[in-house]
Amino acid sequence: QVQLVESGGGLVQPGGSLRLSCAGSGFTLDSYAIAWFRQAPGREREGVSCTNGSGGSTYTADSMKGRFTISRDNAKNTVYLQMNSLKPEDTAIYYCAAGRIPTMTGAMYDYWGQGTQVTVSS
Repeated sequence: QVQLVESGGGLVQPGGSLRLSCAGSGFTLDSYAIAWFRQAPGREREGVSCTNGSGGSTYTADSMKGRFTISRDNAKNTVYLQMNSLKPEDTAIYYCAAGRIPTMTGAMYDYWGQGTQVTVSS
């Protein structure tokens, strides 16, 4: 069974850091582009960052560039999202997704994880 499992979310103070993980189960992630999306209450889903199969090409949304970094360890079948200098507006459920091409268009992804909650609050 193909699954993506996110972990690493939690409660963090403004200015703090978290590292989210997205682990593949039942398939190897190195054949897939992986993206992170997020959705806050009452807001539309938003693309955060994406990477191609090798990890050699990445893209991060402007509002998060310089604070968020996507990386992947294909030997561990895992993709990460390092989030630094977190702000209250980063509070959302974060999802990872696997697809054939790296894009910030959610509809292009075939597989989705269940999400992990990130809350930034003092």
